[in-house]
Amino acid sequence: MATRKVQKKRPVTKAGRPRKRKGVTLEPTQLGPTALPVAAPEGPTAALAAAVAADGGQVLAIYREPLGGHVQLLCALPIDEVERTPFQRDVSDSHVRKLTLAMDRTRRYLDPIIAVRVGDRAYQTPNGGHRLTALKELGAKAVLALVIPKVEVQYQILALNIEKAHNLREKALEVKRMYEDLVTHAPDRLESACVLEFEEPMLPTLGFAYEERGRFSGGAYSSVLRKADAFFDKPLAEAVELRKARTAKLMALDDAVGEAVERLKAAGLHSPYLRPFVVARVNPLRFMKGSVPPFDELMETMTKRARGLDAGKIKPTDIASSGGPASDEE
Repeated sequence: MATRKVQKKRPVTKAGRPRKRKGVTLEPTQLGPTALPVAAPEGPTAALAAAVAADGGQVLAIYREPLGGHVQLLCALPIDEVERTPFQRDVSDSHVRKLTLAMDRTRRYLDPIIAVRVGDRAYQTPNGGHRLTALKELGAKAVLALVIPKVEVQYQILALNIEKAHNLREKALEVKRMYEDLVTHAPDRLESACVLEFEEPMLPTLGFAYEERGRFSGGAYSSVLRKADAFFDKPLAEAVELRKARTAKLMALDDAVGEAVERLKAAGLHSPYLRPFVVARVNPLRFMKGSVPPFDELMETMTKRARGLDAGKIKPTDIASSGGPASDEE
């Protein structure tokens, strides 16, 4: 007979409140439910509310969100005036199909997108591409949106996007597109100041690699890059060239790994795990303690090892014992 799984309770403080997650420093406002509505918006919020009305939209509510106390507008926007941000991941047709079928069954739309106003009668959503596409396919005339006064929020949305989990390829490509957009609109901003937007330094490196080579196996290199890659303390306008140079080093390594994989196949070794096996085989970080070598030095060392890998010394058991591949779906 199946046993019922007992859900563990989260740790609490002596006062009975949930403990904070490690690394979380946020001290939320003490605003209660009755303090959240905003009766008379001021400054940029008032101007934005007037712009929404002038654009043919309707402000449904103005309120402060409870964590930071930031003023936000819940609006109904003309759907033809809303588009995806240019750096957002590509729309998945299968996901849109699931959404349209779900909306067809329920006859309801319950999940507002986030939108920012970027020009005359123009709005962009950094997190609602699939929902927006589904609504347009169904013929909706309006979309419900949380309209944010600060445009920079659109670059921070990757950390907040929980609509459909990104795999590694999607996340890296979205960061790469966001990177190029910021180079245009905020070229003097330090790359190291974009941690919230980019999450990890390896993501823009991988993003440029995926853009150049669609079938790039980024998952095979992720464990190495997480240790070796780092943000540059340079303006984005300068850092982008350094980032592309790192991608070139990574691509050279990938070429050498691909050649090693072909040698293994020619020696009669066949496995879907050959590429991650070769990467693990030539990775010197496995045996290192302490600091990691500079990125370029590490890539050059691994490339040299991959080119010199002797397929005749590799046994089938070596590959079998190396475990499964690092996946781009992580």
